[in-house]
Amino acid sequence: MEESNDLLFKTDNPAKQSISSFFLKAHEASNVLKKQFPIPISTKTDKQGKGSFLFSFITGLLLFSFLVLTLEVVAYWNRWYLQKPEGIEKEGWMHSTYFSWILFRARYISFPVKILSDICIVLSVVQSLDRIILCLGCLWIKLRNIKPRIQCEAFKAETDFPMVLVQLPMCNEKEVYEQAISSACQLDWPKDRILIQVLDDSDDERICLLIQAEVSKWNQRGINIIHRHRLSRSGYKAGNLKSAMSCDYVKNYEFVAIFDADFQPGPDFLKKTVPHFNGNPDLALVQARWSFANKDENLLTRVQYINLCFHFEVEQQVNGVFFNFFGFNGTAGVWRIKALEDCGGWLDRTTVEDMDIAVRAHLCGWNFILLNDVRVLCEAPESYETYQKQQHRWHSGPINLFRLCLPTVLTSKISGWKKANLIFLFFLLRKLILPFYSFSLIGFILPITMFVPGTELPVWLICYVPIIMSLFNSFLAPGTFPFILPHLLFENTMSMTKFSAMFSGLLQLGSSHEWVVTKKAGRPLKPEMLEAIEIDTKSHSSPDVRRRALDGKLVEKSKSKEKKEVSSVPVKKGKQIYKEELAVALLLLIAAGRSLLAAKPIHFYLLLFQGMMYLIVGFGLFP
Repeated sequence: MEESNDLLFKTDNPAKQSISSFFLKAHEASNVLKKQFPIPISTKTDKQGKGSFLFSFITGLLLFSFLVLTLEVVAYWNRWYLQKPEGIEKEGWMHSTYFSWILFRARYISFPVKILSDICIVLSVVQSLDRIILCLGCLWIKLRNIKPRIQCEAFKAETDFPMVLVQLPMCNEKEVYEQAISSACQLDWPKDRILIQVLDDSDDERICLLIQAEVSKWNQRGINIIHRHRLSRSGYKAGNLKSAMSCDYVKNYEFVAIFDADFQPGPDFLKKTVPHFNGNPDLALVQARWSFANKDENLLTRVQYINLCFHFEVEQQVNGVFFNFFGFNGTAGVWRIKALEDCGGWLDRTTVEDMDIAVRAHLCGWNFILLNDVRVLCEAPESYETYQKQQHRWHSGPINLFRLCLPTVLTSKISGWKKANLIFLFFLLRKLILPFYSFSLIGFILPITMFVPGTELPVWLICYVPIIMSLFNSFLAPGTFPFILPHLLFENTMSMTKFSAMFSGLLQLGSSHEWVVTKKAGRPLKPEMLEAIEIDTKSHSSPDVRRRALDGKLVEKSKSKEKKEVSSVPVKKGKQIYKEELAVALLLLIAAGRSLLAAKPIHFYLLLFQGMMYLIVGFGLFP
């Protein structure tokens, strides 16, 4: 880097010398600003893969754009832009710097920025075609009333019902464990043909005891349910499921239904899903649709609801009908145990173990179906911090998985068009190219084009196409039309997290291997709930279980006392600051100012509103 700077400063070109001194002053000013106004840095954000390189790049671009905007405002005020750079007597160093910048921009910046703009146009067309094809496929499915149908008659005698294993993986799920266990225990299935495994990875002994007491309560009511607690959380969720499947009694079961702790299946869930396996020996997975119980809680949950509807209604339904494949959602699905064993079982090599096992099962020739009319209530993240961590995990894992499974895909026996769909559409386009394109367009290329005349992105690309897509998404999610604009702006903002996560997975950074349990709101434990556990444990459970449950209750009560004592001192939790989002916000707002000089009103409003959204998120004010 030092060598390249020396070459730049030693040049004999006057234009380059002026630009070089301009860069040097910008660098010195940057160091002064960093010392005088340090930005609070959240270690949690760094752990999510947003490295210092990205922040440094954005900060450098921000400072440079600010200096250029200042220079061009002065030039506009003095009407220098009406003059030609050649043959003009320079009126001071700023006048000279301005014309040097004009020449440097024309010779060295315009062409590469124009290339980037053209690439954005091509990628936008590709993305639009992908969406249009998916939407046409969805329309075809609706018009032809195509949906999975049960091929054989329903079960008549109890002995006809297959053996079903229900797994509830959880980890310190204090808020939702009770409702998860309760929903699973109320599934309508012959009691001697079902076993519920509560797969507890909690490292909090108090929560573990409460879960154990809840399991004991249902066990005494005649429900076939067991509590498995691992001492080590190795492999996270994949390790938990793999450990549970290694039990000897699993060989007696034909199917396994998996529900995360915040999911509440209806009593008829198994009777709506399991019969689809009858007469369909190649079927590996029956996936149900999610339904957010808290979709109207705040703006964030409404945005997630819009994305959820498109994901199931279009993406998964179309892929399921035409390719017999889609990514397993990790929960609210029923697997054929033989299929799990055939593709090698659960692996903990990535943070997307659900997608991993779905891809391997697909490569082994197994089929999937989505039941779009069978919905399971669940909970959407209600805070931006929680949602950001979830999205980071969801977008860093697929790239890592693609790197690991590409050789297997190429040598698999599935048809060529299924290989092409898996490689080019499922992985490269939707998991790699689009996250890279989305953030590059809004956070980097669009602001730059405002400073380089002749390279501006067309209005249809930055405005009309996104609005049309958002309108279609809103059509799939009834009641969300008023939230089209916030949804569009927030999705553009989230593209930064997805971009960062994608690079974490691509470069194998530490954050791409981290598993952070999504925080649930659920129902808080109340004293009367603890008393109910105590009463039920006294009347039904063994002395050992009763003693441990009482110990858990005493710990909870003592904790409650401590909270009451401390409650007199008001403790305010500070808002988390997201430095990268703030840097992009300022960059976009500066670019909005430059768009005014260029008389680009649509670009101005887009940059202004998008910058404001980045600013709101950056200061931790969303939702």
